Amino acid sequence: MTTSSNSKTPLLDTILTPADLRLLPESDLAQVAAELRTETVDVVSVTGGHLGAGLGVVELTVALHYVFDTPRDRLIWDVGHQTYPHKILTGRRDRIRTLRKGGGLSGFTKRSESEYDPFGAAHSSTSISAGLGMAVANTLSEKKSNVVAVIGDGSMSAGMAYEAMNNAGAMHSRLIVILNDNEMSIAPPAGALSAYLARLVSGGTYRTVREAAKQLGKHLPKFVYDRARKTEEFARNFWSGGTMFEELGFYYVGPIDGHNLDHLLPVLKNVRDAEGGPILVHVVTQKGKGYGPAEAASDRYHGVNTFDVLTGTQVKPKANAPSYTAVFADSLIKEAERDDKIVAITAAMPGGTGLDTFGKAFPARTFDVGIAEQHAVTFAAGLATEGYKPFCAIYSTFLQRGYDQVVHDVAIQNLPVRFALDRAGLVGADGSTHAGSFDVSYLGILPNFVVMAAADEAELVHMVATAAAYDAGPIAFRFPRGEGVGIDMPEHGEILDIGKGRIVREGNKVAILSLGTRLAEALRAAEDLAAYGISTTVADARFAKPLDRDLIRKLATNHEVLITIEEGSVGGFGSFVLHQLAEDGLLDGQLKVRSMVLPDLFLDQDKPDILYAKAGLDAKAITAKILETLGQDNKKTKIA
Repeated sequence: MTTSSNSKTPLLDTILTPADLRLLPESDLAQVAAELRTETVDVVSVTGGHLGAGLGVVELTVALHYVFDTPRDRLIWDVGHQTYPHKILTGRRDRIRTLRKGGGLSGFTKRSESEYDPFGAAHSSTSISAGLGMAVANTLSEKKSNVVAVIGDGSMSAGMAYEAMNNAGAMHSRLIVILNDNEMSIAPPAGALSAYLARLVSGGTYRTVREAAKQLGKHLPKFVYDRARKTEEFARNFWSGGTMFEELGFYYVGPIDGHNLDHLLPVLKNVRDAEGGPILVHVVTQKGKGYGPAEAASDRYHGVNTFDVLTGTQVKPKANAPSYTAVFADSLIKEAERDDKIVAITAAMPGGTGLDTFGKAFPARTFDVGIAEQHAVTFAAGLATEGYKPFCAIYSTFLQRGYDQVVHDVAIQNLPVRFALDRAGLVGADGSTHAGSFDVSYLGILPNFVVMAAADEAELVHMVATAAAYDAGPIAFRFPRGEGVGIDMPEHGEILDIGKGRIVREGNKVAILSLGTRLAEALRAAEDLAAYGISTTVADARFAKPLDRDLIRKLATNHEVLITIEEGSVGGFGSFVLHQLAEDGLLDGQLKVRSMVLPDLFLDQDKPDILYAKAGLDAKAITAKILETLGQDNKKTKIA
């Protein structure tokens, strides 16, 4: 398969796997990259998803699969936002338009999806650690293959990346790290001279001579050796800027132009064939490269809805209500207008958490700490010690990365840090890696914590106000992705009584105690149950901790069945309620109690309503659970 670049047949059509790519002459790779870029744009215009990151690594993706023997050589992508071109080249092009859809391809790398995905990713900064583990496994098993970890400059802001690099440098393991610098945050643009120097220092001749000189230098007087070493290091880093990585034990190469295959290929071949310890190749790329609307956008089209390829205009879904994220941001701005001690913290997600709008209103009181959730939590704790009111806005699954800091630096010291947990519950297209399934469980078990869950957007406004007013210790409130239910919004948030729920519908036979936005489904279920002649109370717990013991006791003693429902895992709100009922001796009589939680498995991507139906947490499932508990047949006893 040596198709000429002048062929009318698109070269991408001839590539089923990277093995086919490696049969092409190097002169054809630029055409492959151009077609791959076009295909990526077309795919994301249909599916939505992450566009800019993938466009920025098209040439790098082609070069890596061409130079390295994947999947025998392990290629690990950090986060996975940039892997759509990789998926197209690795046998998944026929399914690529199912990306992020139910039953389709994941938006991230996934081990069960392809042998070309040796490590699953969706949270950042894991690639070097995983790659080092694979490299050490190669050493232990005497396996001769390469391990390549690709990591972005944003992901390099996380401490985990430096922990891994420090470990790799100390172990002298055979590992190649590709630093994809797409924000020009580390080095200036790479030119021809830089490319020449990168090719020179990555080559075997330079490395051999350098090592020989180092060995010879050890026999010289120490002051002569030290001066020579510093001179050589200065000369290399004057052009390349790699001192930091050299100090961590990596041999630094770069920066090189990540869109120039004539620069990429010889350097990657050199590092592939090099002997010795870890190597870092610094590649400079541009997010959104090659697609005008993405290049012109401030966020380089990081995450997009479906769009028109010709104009780049994104299709905006019709919103019946404001998004929970927007409601949170607007509410926090209003609170901050009244209280100059309120500050906001995000870990590299200002847009996703709504803090971009807060930052416009209060730039001096907004802090983006980068991909560093551990630091974000303890930074917030430090602010709290000095009388400030930090709102730490982090996705539910991302806060998992800072859990020790939540325990040690916040909970034990009982510091009033406010945690705004976006993306609580099932999130849709991003799948299990971004689903906030565990926060009620992992925060609710901590002493000193208050944990709230908003049932709708109006409740979220009240919970922001409550958190702003609460100074007795740490407090968290959770809310889902997407738009609210479309109810009337309060002008100002009310400060809720801590640990007090509310009854929203009165009945006498069955009680449904809901935490979070399943309340709407619980109310629908109550309507359905009325058709069976079953009178149903529906209550909104509001608080997972502390529990409203009076409300729970009232529901338990005045109803035949008590159902708890939540958008979280087992071990959360339902477990807390059962424990309280047992402690109060309310499980000793005729009361029937059931807990409805997310199933004990990771659910793949799909539309949220479909996911909740699969999880058994929609109105139909609630109704069925209650009828089953009562011993009634839902096909025979419905009132006409």
